Amino acid sequence: MPDGATPILIKVATSMKEVEAAQWDACAGSDNPFVSHAFLSALEDGKAATAETGWLAQHLLLEGQNGQLLGAVPLYLKNHSYGEYVFDWGWADAYQRAGGRYYPKLQCAVPFTPVTGPRLLIRPEAERDAIADALIAGLTEIARRHEVSSLHVTFPTREEWQRFGSLGFLQRIGRQYHWTNEGYESFDDFLGRMVSRKRKAIRKERRQVVESGIELTALTGDAIQERHWDSFYRFYLNTVDKKWASAYLTREFFHLLGERLGDKVVLIVAEAEGRPVAGALNLRGGDTLYGRNWGCALDYRFLHFEACYYQAIDYAIAHGLRRVEAGAQGEHKVQRGYLPEETYSAHLIQDPALERAVEDFLDRERPAVRHEIEAMREEWTPFRGDS
Repeated sequence: MPDGATPILIKVATSMKEVEAAQWDACAGSDNPFVSHAFLSALEDGKAATAETGWLAQHLLLEGQNGQLLGAVPLYLKNHSYGEYVFDWGWADAYQRAGGRYYPKLQCAVPFTPVTGPRLLIRPEAERDAIADALIAGLTEIARRHEVSSLHVTFPTREEWQRFGSLGFLQRIGRQYHWTNEGYESFDDFLGRMVSRKRKAIRKERRQVVESGIELTALTGDAIQERHWDSFYRFYLNTVDKKWASAYLTREFFHLLGERLGDKVVLIVAEAEGRPVAGALNLRGGDTLYGRNWGCALDYRFLHFEACYYQAIDYAIAHGLRRVEAGAQGEHKVQRGYLPEETYSAHLIQDPALERAVEDFLDRERPAVRHEIEAMREEWTPFRGDS
């Protein structure tokens, strides 16, 4: 670590406005757009992740003697478990029935975003191990001072997950579905690796969308206009209503996302007779396209698969991206080339009795999840065995 950069001060920021964007992004890097200052501030300024919605920012900052930010952690004090995608409702219910108080809790995460990425944001030239341990110590101290029941780190990298585990955090495994680019030159090249019946099924799905008169376009940067965001937000609300879910994200958030991260946004727009009927929102990272939200005005057979999965693969191949992450849920993704992968979370439980109960549960859950992933990859794979 350079002279004068020894960490001497840990701060808590209650808003991204309190953190200089260049300083934060120097620690966050450019590979994962969701931990960028632009994305996190858009959630706050767009009134999606605020104290009023149950996400009170407590971002952890570690500064050196020269005032340079050496490390940071996106952190929130929460009074519910919505918008996290690593479910602890059962833990909360059991603890509260036993007379405990589960909320508030601390959540180290990107709100409403089940995407693996760094949670310990560290400036590249800093002493990584020392800063990582200092940040985790800071997290533990904040949890103690707030007297919360628990501290949860969701969707960290595997390396971070292992570090948290070595320092006493309980470790959990989840499952998502990702597509990997094996050097394909075209979508047909990708289909060539699949068994015949799967290849035919995908071609039939894509053909039926074309025959429905749907035209799809991938927009990014300045090509995404206000009218596109207005339409997409309507589609988003319509889909949320159909699922009897809550609309976490706001129209203002989408506007700010386009304004602040437009060059990393890939919006798939579906039109019928020149009229927008559906959309799929993706963000582009260093080597990955991240599928995020989908919405539609009318139901067209197979349009969801085309807009969310096949268009993403087309884009990744055309732009040389290594991976498409299609998010959580949906075993149907496997037959379309998106295979199950492990995701991670780490949990610090303050009450010894609750900690023992959760630890026992996780000790049984981890091998079960890994067995499911292995079985799905072996038995459900759509790819030829000679590939």
